[in-house]
Amino acid sequence: MNIKESISQKLRDIDLDTFGFLKCEVFHDLKEFLVVKEELSLINEFEESEIEKRINPLLLMPEGKTIISIAFPYYVENNKEKDEIYFSRYTRTLDYHRVVHRYLDEVIRHIESLGGKALGFVDSNPLPERYIAMKSGVGFIGKNNMIITEKYGSYVFLGEIITDLEIEEDMPKENLCGECRECIKACPTKSIKNIKEKNLKGILNNSKICLSYITQKKEIDFPFIKLMDGRLFGCDSCQESCPYNKDINNKIIKEFESIDYMDKVNLEELLNLDNAKFKELYKCTSCGWRGKNILIRNSMIAAYNKGRLNLDYINNIKSTYVKEYFEKILRL
Repeated sequence: MNIKESISQKLRDIDLDTFGFLKCEVFHDLKEFLVVKEELSLINEFEESEIEKRINPLLLMPEGKTIISIAFPYYVENNKEKDEIYFSRYTRTLDYHRVVHRYLDEVIRHIESLGGKALGFVDSNPLPERYIAMKSGVGFIGKNNMIITEKYGSYVFLGEIITDLEIEEDMPKENLCGECRECIKACPTKSIKNIKEKNLKGILNNSKICLSYITQKKEIDFPFIKLMDGRLFGCDSCQESCPYNKDINNKIIKEFESIDYMDKVNLEELLNLDNAKFKELYKCTSCGWRGKNILIRNSMIAAYNKGRLNLDYINNIKSTYVKEYFEKILRL
């Protein structure tokens, strides 16, 4: 069994069956796209602002020869009717950063047993993970800028491993969006638009007005407060409308089973969240990193949008930050 087969088998042994291999080199073909994004002020505060760091994985591991892109499915079919106030699907599990890292560490130990060196990465790093997933054949990048896999649709987290082992790379997947515009029509803020600048052709997602991003920001502009509707964290509109998410495999790794209280929201509890309850219930989830007051603020906005916010609630507010948002929504 050669090195690629050995690593592939290890991934399958730990229930990861969607992955690809890519040569670790400077992504020159990505630079023009990122330059246009920068010129149009479309790089958000959570993205790496230095383009060189985005296109050069060798800055993370100078001796790197191969990048392994791995998809971690998290979708669990839920037959009950969607609640009017809800968390995005990806937030309803244990914090994916920690879970994915544990799996990557197991693969890294296997690579080390083969005589290689390796580093693992999840989300909070300069790597253009969706681009890498596309180039390595994990899936194609849809018009909504999500990676879409054949087996799990776009309901996947991504992790990467850079290794100094030289491994044959895989071929990119063909983009299958075609003329479909369902995600564009479904987007509440119209953040998915055609690229017309600099002779680039295709779709450019303005993540700075994407509601998933908006729900995570510390400051929200007035127009977006109503558009948040009942969203507590994240936004699934483009994914729910995508044809490639209609009949997907529900097999997930055990750590991504939905947590009951994230599926069925206790709005009263969220509105009156204290430090103890936050640490007990929400800090361990994929939205816990943003802190207690962001969840309280979003719960208050959702309650207001759905006509379920009692004006006497102001007497319960302890945070000056949350109180400012209470006064802001009253001026809508």
